[in-house]
Amino acid sequence: MGGFGFFQMLRKKKELIPLIGFMAFAATGATSMSIYFLLTKPDVILNKTRNPEPWERLDPSKPQKLLTINQQWKPVEELELVKSITKS
Repeated sequence: MGGFGFFQMLRKKKELIPLIGFMAFAATGATSMSIYFLLTKPDVILNKTRNPEPWERLDPSKPQKLLTINQQWKPVEELELVKSITKS
């Protein structure tokens, strides 16, 4: 029966209705973006035992941010050399 008190409060204080609407919109947006990042981004992981180093599988030419402007990637020669030495 606590829900009726909430609606009675909204009837008395109508200025709270837009505030509650904006807060519900923000909470829905934050939840949906969290689920989107969790399911689609390769650098967000839940199970570290299955893939302990997820950054090794990332494609450096593909942008990983939500919005990327003028991304230009060039491999660093020293890092590529170290990577090839440690893999062998």
